[in-house]
Amino acid sequence: MTGSFSSTAAACALTCAACACLLAGCGISAPFTTKGDKPAHSQVYQNENFHADETFSRLFDSRVEETCEAARRALLSQGYLITDTPKGRITGRKHFQPEGDVHVEISFNVVCVPDGQGDALTTAFVSAQQDRYSLKKTPNSSSIGVSAIGSISLPLSSSDDSLVKVASETIPAGAFYDRFFALMQRQLGDRAADK
Repeated sequence: MTGSFSSTAAACALTCAACACLLAGCGISAPFTTKGDKPAHSQVYQNENFHADETFSRLFDSRVEETCEAARRALLSQGYLITDTPKGRITGRKHFQPEGDVHVEISFNVVCVPDGQGDALTTAFVSAQQDRYSLKKTPNSSSIGVSAIGSISLPLSSSDDSLVKVASETIPAGAFYDRFFALMQRQLGDRAADK
């Protein structure tokens, strides 16, 4: 009985040691730690600086409705599909395919907030999120089990394709938003000239 227990314990210990070596070879260590015992998931918010010059907003000399309409027209003029337009907010999306197996979607959000005396001015707050997807192909296979031989796997010629999100980030403040705000300003000017 003791011999059976010790051989079972030894087999279990050997299996655990083999798994640990395999995981170490893959670079996997204890959950949420790395070789330097730092958290594996870096806390991105620690790098959030909240600088006054990195602004996602612009002040416009127009009312909320006019400013949001300029934002809507600016997005529409660039091929964005407007998906939501409650009062004071515009949401739009646009899809890109920069490579054969890569798809990118930009989601654009504009919030118009009244400012100034009598709400004659409007601050437009804008942020855009870029999601990157990759095409994942999953081949289909079939297996046949024969008790005397075992199972045989037969690959089929078909595969399932699916898009898998591989990255998502807010587009940082800079030239991207400056171009959008300039187009909004032009839309406001065009609308004012039409009146």
